[in-house]
Amino acid sequence: MQMSFSHIGLFVTDLPKMVEFYTRILGLVVSDREMRQDGSEIAFMTSDPREHHQVVFASGRPADLTYNMIQQISFRAPSFAALRETYGKLKNEPITELGPVTHGNAISCYFRDPEGNRLEIFIDMPWHVPQPFRIPLEMNKSDEELLKFVEDNVRGTPGFVSRAEWTAGVAEKLGHTHKH
Repeated sequence: MQMSFSHIGLFVTDLPKMVEFYTRILGLVVSDREMRQDGSEIAFMTSDPREHHQVVFASGRPADLTYNMIQQISFRAPSFAALRETYGKLKNEPITELGPVTHGNAISCYFRDPEGNRLEIFIDMPWHVPQPFRIPLEMNKSDEELLKFVEDNVRGTPGFVSRAEWTAGVAEKLGHTHKH
């Protein structure tokens, strides 16, 4: 049986503020929203017209909660341009931890949403290196310069393979190989 990830649901303290941030910065749209009889609220959001929702916010997270249960939520950007656009928006936000990095297999920007949940927006690279792997980079370089910088820094890493080779290896582990 093969499963695919569909969505994540989060309890939030300030649902309107969270919806505003995720729609304005990440480009999600609200697909449904409901105020319940008990006064709680739920909002469904997506960035994919094939998915009713990818993120669900439900009110009810205590404001004085000292520990955030979310380790990270990641969003794949469709292009360098989309990653740069989001990075540009984030530079104007009162956030910390914006530093763009490469993991060898991706270029990522990390940040925290208004309630402190750690988010990542990333684009895939055409190769894979064993993880964890992290090198800071500067987003002011051209797409070609960024690709060259990443490749120059990962090509000699033990375990470096093309994304196609890595994908085939994972498919084999999952039993998705074709037998002739």
